[in-house]
This record gives sequence, C-alpha cells and structure tokens, in this order.
Amino acid sequence: MNREPLSLREARRLALMAQGLLGPRLTGGPSSMLRRLRAVQIDTISVLARSHELVAYARLGPVSRTSIEAAYWAGPPFGAFEYWSHAACVLPMEDWPYYGFKRRERRERGRRWHHLDDAEKACGGVLDRLRADGPLTANGLGGAKRGGPWWDWSETKIAVEWLLDIGDVVCVQRRGFQRVYDLPDRAIPSELLAASVPADEQMRSLMTQASNALGVATAADLRAYCGIKADAVTRLLPDLGLVPVSVQSWTAPAWGAPAVLEAGTRGLRSRSTLLSPFDSLVWERDRAERLFGFRYRLEAYTPRAKRVHGYFSMPLLAGDQLVGRVDPGREGTTFVAKGVHLEPGAGEATFAALGRALWTAASWVGSDDVRVDWVTPEDARIKVLEAVRSAQP
Repeated sequence: MNREPLSLREARRLALMAQGLLGPRLTGGPSSMLRRLRAVQIDTISVLARSHELVAYARLGPVSRTSIEAAYWAGPPFGAFEYWSHAACVLPMEDWPYYGFKRRERRERGRRWHHLDDAEKACGGVLDRLRADGPLTANGLGGAKRGGPWWDWSETKIAVEWLLDIGDVVCVQRRGFQRVYDLPDRAIPSELLAASVPADEQMRSLMTQASNALGVATAADLRAYCGIKADAVTRLLPDLGLVPVSVQSWTAPAWGAPAVLEAGTRGLRSRSTLLSPFDSLVWERDRAERLFGFRYRLEAYTPRAKRVHGYFSMPLLAGDQLVGRVDPGREGTTFVAKGVHLEPGAGEATFAALGRALWTAASWVGSDDVRVDWVTPEDARIKVLEAVRSAQP
C-alpha cells in the first residue's frame, strides 16, 4: 500500500488544526467547538476551572464560563448529553444514536462492578421517582453515598448510574457539577430516540468523527478517541475512506482525514495557551509523546512527595509545540504558577509565550496579578519573571 509521507511537524500541525488549536479562533462559540471535537471529557478536579471549561477556553479564548455551561446544557436542538466515549464526556445530542452499541454492550454485561442487594427494586425505585418528580440529582433521589469514602456509593447511586450506562436514564444537564438524571423520552428528541442505526454504522460514524478531530491518527488513536474495541477498529478502518499516510518516526501505520489533509496548515496562525490535562489533544499520553516528544502524566493522584511537576500541571502550548508545564493555583486575586517546568531548549519565543499564557489565563479566572513560585530549570527563572512582567496588560 502506497502511503503519503508526512514529516512529524506536518502531522503535528494537522492535528492542532483539526483540534481547533491552530488557525483562527473557532467561530460559533462552545457549541460549535463541541461539534468540532465531538467529545469533551469531564472530570471532578477543579483548579482554575473544570476541565470541560478549560477545553473551551484553550480554543475560544477568554469566553464567559456561563456561556460554556449554557452551550453544553442548553437542551435541544443544540444541546448535549453525557456518556462514555474516551471517558465520561459531553457529547453532541445528535450523536445519541451512535452510542447505541455501547449501551447494548453494557446491558449485556449485566451489571456494574458495584453490588446491589436487589437490583430490580433499586432500579425500579429510581425510575418511579423520575417519572413522578421529574429530573433529579443523586441527592434528590435520596443520596449518592453511604457515608464512607467518595466511592462508597449508595444503592440509589449505583442503580441510577447503571440505568445511565444502559440508556434507561440520561444526563443532559449538570447542576453544581452534579449530574441531573432524567428519562430518555423527556430529554432526548423523539427522532433521535426512534433512529435505527446498525451497530457497524454507529461505529463507523464515531470513527469518522474521531479521524476528523485528530487529523492524522493510528488505529490505536482512533480506538482511544471514541472508546471502540480494537477488533472493530481493525475491521471497519478500510470502510472509512481515510488516506493512508506514513509519519516520520512513527512505527505504526497512520491515516489522515481527507478534509484535514486537503485544507492543509500553510499560513495558519498559532497561539499560546494552557491546556487541561484532560484536553483531547493530550488525553492519550502515548499520542502526545509521538506528536510532540512530550512525556506527560497527571500527578493529582500521586503522593505529594513523589510529584515532579505538581498536582494539576497544565501543558503549555506555544505555536506547534508543547514547551512546558504550569502547575496553577489562586490565592485571593493572584494567579499563582506554583511550578513552571520548561522543556529543554527553551528560547525567547517560549518565554514570551509563557508570559502571555499566564496573564490570559489569570484574566479569564478573574485574577489581577501573576506570581511565579518556582521554575525548572532554575537558570531560566530570571527570564521567566522578565517575560511575565513584560506580558502584564
């Protein structure tokens, strides 16, 4: 098979363009951005903001956080639902039929890993409450926890999450970051509920969307982006109409999305921004390392004494490179870079990008000052501080 050769930089820029991180700011706001990416990961950790807000910020600039929430949870026809894709993600409402195979797989699996003494009774009770009282959070249903650690779920919480897994309950809204559960026939447009899409077509649709969002991808990249099993990806890949490519230094074969390859990246404007650890550009750590030579791990769950880069270190994108990490925080109205770690070879452009990224993020979260605590390598500290001062609005 003849494969179109791509340099690593070409592949990297195509990926950034596909992700909305290279070129003009995306138009149409957070709703359009969601439809560009097709999946925005959700996580409970909030440092500067929740991850799903940070993903929008990186692509749209300092947009209102209220507008981000409204775009995700606006309801039909431009709303979204929450389900399992790469992980727990916000997904465009129109993709509801394409996740039918996942709902069926979970139903056939029979249960979650949690134990229910009487699953039929617990699930029936949840459905009865939702029918009678309308959309409810887990607390509204009777409580999410038994009283132990955060994973010590109540039977009600176990039941409603199982019902969410199999599609008998849906989440199309969050309240104070709590899932609001509802019945599908109230929350999902009837034409989407009635849609009958064969399982292979569902998976092909998700893989095509993933290829457009990735730009250039291996089979493993496609599998990770939309959470489809390896054997199905291998079987369906030839049907997608993707362009076979070979990427410099990649050992696995890759494919390019035709529309992305045709558009190209010549003359597109780059930007400097901090990325969420759960951003779809870096959520697959092996791909981030292949594209950027950037080895990244989230250390939030690493014991403090063993952390290298900090609790919530955010990758720093400058142009078409990931050039460092910033572990952010806030003290009053001061944005604190508790740690700045720069990749080897940092030059003046990197320092300038860092300064801009810190002040832009600070302004977005309502801070009026920026402080840098420590810098690695240590001999870069003076240049970092000078760049931060120079970038101050």
